[in-house]
Amino acid sequence: MDIKVVLEKDEDGYYIATVPALPGCISQGKTEKQALKNIREAIELHVRTLAEDGLPLSGKKGGKEALVSVSL
Repeated sequence: MDIKVVLEKDEDGYYIATVPALPGCISQGKTEKQALKNIREAIELHVRTLAEDGLPLSGKKGGKEALVSVSL
């Protein structure tokens, strides 16, 4: 199963990995490779914990995404 992961570099140079489909599932690493390894472990633990607690894997369905323009 492929899961979308977002990587961002923070002000200290670490890579922060988040999973939009799993709110609260976050990890980090000194390199992209390390961050991806760490988030893979975090995803496995997150999903396993949801299953053990009897909670659904996904949140609300049917939501829409949109782009909003703002003036700055």
